Parts: sequence; C-alpha cells; structure tokens
Amino acid sequence: MRRVLVLLPLAAAGTALALGARASSPALESTVGAARASSHKKASRAGKHALGAARPAHGVEAARHRGGYEVDEGTLADPVAGATCPGDMANVDGRFCIDRYEGALVEVQGDGREAPWPPFGPVDDGRRLRAISVAGVYPQAYISGAQAARACAEAGKRLCAPVEWRKACRGARDVAFGYGASRVAGRCNDAGTSPMLRLYPQVAVSWTLVGVTEMNDPRLDQLDGTLAPTGAHEQCASDYGVYDMVGNLHEWTSDPHGTFQGGYYLDTHQNGDGCAYRTVAHEFTYHDYSTGFRCCAAPAAAGTAPDDHG
Repeated sequence: MRRVLVLLPLAAAGTALALGARASSPALESTVGAARASSHKKASRAGKHALGAARPAHGVEAARHRGGYEVDEGTLADPVAGATCPGDMANVDGRFCIDRYEGALVEVQGDGREAPWPPFGPVDDGRRLRAISVAGVYPQAYISGAQAARACAEAGKRLCAPVEWRKACRGARDVAFGYGASRVAGRCNDAGTSPMLRLYPQVAVSWTLVGVTEMNDPRLDQLDGTLAPTGAHEQCASDYGVYDMVGNLHEWTSDPHGTFQGGYYLDTHQNGDGCAYRTVAHEFTYHDYSTGFRCCAAPAAAGTAPDDHG
C-alpha cells in the first residue's frame, strides 16, 4: 500500500519548495549506485556543499582530518556497576544510556501540553521541540546536528559522542553491523530506492542542478522504498537492544564540527561499512532528507532511580 503523501509546511520562514516533476525511470534508478553515496548530498546553489569540497572520512577508531581539524570522538565513561537507565533507553555496560530508537519530536506548547511534530520537512527553530524515542513512528529526518542537540537537551539528554555511538552500534560482541560481522540483506533498512532520482531526475546529470530546497522536499521520505518506522526492521539491532543504527537515517553525533554515522536507507557502505559508516563533510547546521539523530545520557548511579525522560 502506498503512503498518502501529505505536504507539510516548511518551518523556515521565507523558504519555498521547488517541487519538480515526479518522474521515475528504471534507467535512472539503475544509476543510484553511483549517486547514493552520502557525499552526493554536498551540492547546493550557495556552494557550501559542492561536490569535491570535502572527502568523507572512512574508518572507525582513527580520528580523520577534515578541513584542518580532527573529529571530536569524545570518551567512554568508566563502567559503573548497578547503574540504570530509563525505560526508553538501553544500558551500555553501565557507561552510558542510549535511545533504543531513532529520535522523533514532540512540540511542547505554551500550556505545557505536547503534540507530535511532523517528521517530514525541516525543523522550526522557533518552536520548543523535545526528542522522544518510541517504536512504530517515523523518525525525524531533515534535522541538523544543532537542532538535534537542542531537542535532546529539552528531553534531559544529549547527543551521543561518536565513540559512544559506535560502541552501542557494534554491541557487546563488537561486530561490524551490530547484529553480526557481515551484512545480511533485509536485516536493516539499507536497500531503498532513490527519492531524489524520482522527484528530481536532473541529478542523474549533475547534483549541482539541485540545492538545499530540493534536498529538504518533504515528499522525499514519504515515497515507497524510503524511510521506515522505528523498529520496523526488528532484527536490525545490536545486542544492547538498540535499533536501526545501521541504515534508515544518518544519525548526528556530538562532534561540533559536524559528524553523522550509520548510513541511511540507500547506503551503509560508501563511507565505511555498517557501524563504521561516517560522514564528516557537512557543518553541524546542515540538514537534508537523510539526516536524523538519537540521544544519549549518563546512567543513574547504583541505588538511585533513573530519570524518566519520557
């Protein structure tokens, strides 16, 4: 069953969508292998993300130079015996807590009530938005690292450090895809179809023919073969019980220079395999249809109740 495509208003004032023809062609889709690398999304008319401006980093443990600086990896806290986490978060060896699911948003209204925030389309910086981690909802795409950090903070959490993110993804068994050492087709949402090729077929010629407006078109993640609800791929989990860290959406980490990890529904390979996937070619304020997040937090010390962030 196809999803009903509901065009949601863009939050950023003065931004208009350039809605192109919804063309689809098997020949165009066959080119997605070359086009779907995360680095293809660097092009904008302003030139901030021009192709070739920055080469995405590969590898896991070694910090990679980008533009004269290194990724801020963060550190793993020492394990605390008996430390606990809230119910919506997984406990990673008593070191830290991490959301079980990719982040969604709710809007905290003036009277304190909360309402779901639409996951399709850019985030409104003028709204008070809180991160939540629940199964069976579409996670928030179109979000920048800075916006994700604010949403986590509103929930009493924070963005995960890159080293924490990889630890939770690889699991206690320390395996490349979380669920195992090798990729298994169908375990995660990592073999979708290109929404950009369907809505903006000019990218088959050059990614310079689209810009940030097209890359944030709310329709992109509402097409079949794109974004999946949280936890829909039940076997795409590490042994810590953390879902969708490989595929579905890229996930921002706390590196202030701008780093997201894990790949998305078109690619979990081009910038590293599975949990090693890392893109570093964007500023922390960048967002497009592929960018998402999840939050981390410190565990409660032994003998104290975990904070209920939900």
